[in-house]
Amino acid sequence: MKKYTILFLVALMSFTSCKKSFIEQTDPNAIPLPESFKTETDVLLAVNGAYQALRSGDNIGETSGLYTDERSDDTGRNDSQSNAGEPFQFGDFSILPGNTFLKTHWLNLYQAITRCNTVTAYIDKVTFASASTKGQYLAQAKFIRALMYFQLVRKWGPVPVVTVPLTTTEEVTANTYRQPEAAVYAQIVADLKDGLTGDLPNLQTGGNAGRVGKAAINGLLGQVYLTMASTLTDGKAENLANANTYLTACYNMRPFTTLSTIPYPDVFDVARKTAVNNEVIFEVVNIQGNLTYSSSIAANNQALGETINSRKAGLSSGGNVTRDLVDEYEAADPRKTFSVKYAAAPSVLDYFVTKYRDASAEATTNGYGGNNTPLMRYADIILLLAECNLNQGNTAAAIQYLDMVRARAGVPLYAVASADPAYSAKFPTLKLAILHERRVELAFEHIRWFDLIRTFTTTELVAYFKAKSQATFGIAKLANFSTKDRYYPIPLDETKLDPVRMYQNPGY
Repeated sequence: MKKYTILFLVALMSFTSCKKSFIEQTDPNAIPLPESFKTETDVLLAVNGAYQALRSGDNIGETSGLYTDERSDDTGRNDSQSNAGEPFQFGDFSILPGNTFLKTHWLNLYQAITRCNTVTAYIDKVTFASASTKGQYLAQAKFIRALMYFQLVRKWGPVPVVTVPLTTTEEVTANTYRQPEAAVYAQIVADLKDGLTGDLPNLQTGGNAGRVGKAAINGLLGQVYLTMASTLTDGKAENLANANTYLTACYNMRPFTTLSTIPYPDVFDVARKTAVNNEVIFEVVNIQGNLTYSSSIAANNQALGETINSRKAGLSSGGNVTRDLVDEYEAADPRKTFSVKYAAAPSVLDYFVTKYRDASAEATTNGYGGNNTPLMRYADIILLLAECNLNQGNTAAAIQYLDMVRARAGVPLYAVASADPAYSAKFPTLKLAILHERRVELAFEHIRWFDLIRTFTTTELVAYFKAKSQATFGIAKLANFSTKDRYYPIPLDETKLDPVRMYQNPGY
């Protein structure tokens, strides 16, 4: 029999042969066998395993910027040691189908889906003392599954959709084919709407911080509909209306009056983690000083000769920031001072990320920081509402939402800013003004690439990148950018399995 390297199969099957129960596994994140679902605790551990998947830099964790920020115009690899090899291909728009980092990302997203499928398939084997608890676990698993498919469909377009565990090679083969984007979005919407029926709180706090609440489900559902409105050919008006409904529902669950009551630095201040961060909707929670569950983002972003981020010494250029982004900040925007800094070391002489900092003694010189990983916060939702209302033709409401974020930042409101020739020259339309605000407000939160592909058609996106200056973009070549770069290539090993049903994206 011919032997294959079946990556999709690995992602969707559990090969565990151990007969111990799930809670007795050496690896607490191992996917359980169906017979291991005996108690509520077994289900909880399986749900925790799905959450655990999000922490990885190969998934959507804090170090996953390679697949988003570096693909955009915000960050890159501008030092001489990392401007070659597979990671550099992402920002250089020269990525190959055989890129092993891309393959790992694809596999990791599907592994997280497998964990969620295990929960949804076998939860009925357990008798719960409370139907509410069962509903909460189902809602959380379906949210994570929807989030993973939302990542996949925006990055690759049509992808395989599987919602049940696959335990044989034959089952995997039958399900390994690319489904249309509309079908992927239909599954995402169904999962999120089911999640809203669960008995979840609006926002999770205290010991449940880092778990999904109804505000997060509403927020993601609104973003999904907004993306559908710009991606799918049919139903634009209906999708925009739904986006507004769910984004507004999320916004109405906010635990504050106005965004201005939450200073921008406080959102990222590690010292304030013990208090309630009212802007957080959904995030990965890290533990300061903990070898396994600490954050490394502050130390990783530390440039040589700098001390602002971490007590761990920086050895290279840190988290490289493009001059294109630096130049987009308005004069006296405090978010620039907070988010980026120029490293004066002769071997660096470039900007690096300072948005995530933990130079406290508790983080130690090993850089075991306490920064959480923001996945959704209210400034994001507010600006999505601005975008949605603009697309619906409600300019006044769009400006109102835009100004909520600008007021908190301490920069002039839109009416004043748009009268400034420097501002209006850069952002001549409200559409570009909102895109700009999202860029500087949400920089380095793994959002920029998705904003670009939602705001522009493929042709417009190519023109947008081609209009940039190579001098402010870095070593990566803008000339490489073309229509093919709207999507990633399907990993080579996947297309080799079935070149017809797992067909390659155009241009690769």
